[in-house]
Amino acid sequence: MDQNTLQSALADYFAPWVQALGLRVESFDATGVTLRLPQSDQLVRTGGMVCGQAMMAAADTAKVLALINHFDGIRPCTTVQMNTSFLKPLSSQDALIEARIIRAGKSLAFGEIDIRGALDGKSVCRATTTYALL
Repeated sequence: MDQNTLQSALADYFAPWVQALGLRVESFDATGVTLRLPQSDQLVRTGGMVCGQAMMAAADTAKVLALINHFDGIRPCTTVQMNTSFLKPLSSQDALIEARIIRAGKSLAFGEIDIRGALDGKSVCRATTTYALL
């Protein structure tokens, strides 16, 4: 797996509205991937804070890319459960979304996602996920 293949997967496998988030692959390793969600006026609500819906979509997308990386290619999957905790608002900076595979079996995959400010490194959102591998 390489960074260009993971970046191309965003255009190849995700809906246009997910592509419109402008996600970029920052890094990857054996256990996961890190994406960058650029700051955008399209994603903020009153007060200049990034909306939770954008962060959840970015987290879900990062986890699918982590699975693509883990399996060295696309494997059909679907989100079964996503438990999200918003810790503090994110404003005036990009977000880094780090998705880690905790365990990937034959039919289920479990993961954790941390979203933090790209400038200050402070965690703003944490999620745990379960995916069905189809």
